[in-house]
Amino acid sequence: MTLAQSAVHAEALMLRFRRVRSRSMALCATLTPEDMMVQSMPDASPTKWHLAHTTWFFERFVLERDPAYHPAHPEWHYLFNSYYQTVGPMHARPRRGLLSRPGAAQVRAYREQVDEAICEWLARGVDATTADIIELGLEHEQQHQELLLTDIKHAFFSNPLLPAFTTPVASSATASVPMTFLPGREGVVEIGHRGHEFAFDNESPRHRSLLQSHAVANRPVTNAEYAEFIHDGGYREPSLWLSEGWDTVCREQWQRPFYWQEDLSSEFTLAGVQPIDPDAPVSHVSYFEADAFARWAGARLPTEAEWESAAAGLPVQGNLLDAMVFHPQAATAGEGMLQMFGDVWEWTASPYVSYPGFKPWAGALGEYNGKFMCGQWVLRGGSCATPREHLRATYRNFFPPHARWQFMGIRLGQDR
Repeated sequence: MTLAQSAVHAEALMLRFRRVRSRSMALCATLTPEDMMVQSMPDASPTKWHLAHTTWFFERFVLERDPAYHPAHPEWHYLFNSYYQTVGPMHARPRRGLLSRPGAAQVRAYREQVDEAICEWLARGVDATTADIIELGLEHEQQHQELLLTDIKHAFFSNPLLPAFTTPVASSATASVPMTFLPGREGVVEIGHRGHEFAFDNESPRHRSLLQSHAVANRPVTNAEYAEFIHDGGYREPSLWLSEGWDTVCREQWQRPFYWQEDLSSEFTLAGVQPIDPDAPVSHVSYFEADAFARWAGARLPTEAEWESAAAGLPVQGNLLDAMVFHPQAATAGEGMLQMFGDVWEWTASPYVSYPGFKPWAGALGEYNGKFMCGQWVLRGGSCATPREHLRATYRNFFPPHARWQFMGIRLGQDR
């Protein structure tokens, strides 16, 4: 890379840095300091912690590469480290909501201070390794933008007043596209990331996978279709469920998707309680529920290789965070594979394990993905809370099978 090319790259990276960091603040612009401190369950984090942790990431992994840099609040390293054991101890995750100090204003000032330092460094020019870490930090922040929204949704749902984060968007009055199954590729295909653009280490290496004769549904399962499962006794029939899933249903007394109200006609959204759109994708269902629904429907969940093969070559567009709708929308027109990106993360039948030949990143950043490859399942495609530029067909999300607080939905597959 020439000096001129390096300068252009640094300028583009600075613009992207400012854009991504600004969006995080814009997403929480209407929240009060009290809102930003709530931690409604151990899996969630306070908004204030998200804002501070993503800033800590840039300070710890970028600015501290310079031996002359001195953090203004070194004691905050303990507060805002998440799970990077190799860089030091951390405050217990379930107790993040107890951190009344530093306050929201102090966290904002911390962000501004670190942002200024990063931009000054970029203006002077950075080496390729530093630029790569900044890019990783931006991708990391975009993950936390989605978490910020889903955590606020749970926090507001936990409030008896059921407050709204945003204003509702009118749903389409047009019926959804009928579900059909489209034949998938059969034989040896390649999946996984290739090329020079950013990807997480768990998306590599690109490798061959053998696909049997199969088909994948053209769209996700709708609320109306899932309601049929409920009315048919789906939550009362143990033969439909994996053993651990049935134990979870009984223990947690699940009877409907998370955020659905008891009347089965309304649900809690980021716009407060709203009528359920029967044609929108069902959301906030666990892997256990997705698997049970698929069995009830005489189908199955697609593998991640089948899903990626179906998504290959499709543009990353749809109802994503950029649309600022914050809720799944119905597919009302189109042919071929619809809603592959956005609306809801789609559960696959694949456990979250390493690809053949996988090597985690070196050093502390190697803790980012690899150490979570146990007891989790892969989701694909992004949601209405995922930034568009954060996604690609090879992106692998992962959660434990009981999780349902994210925008998680179902796309069916079947053998042929």
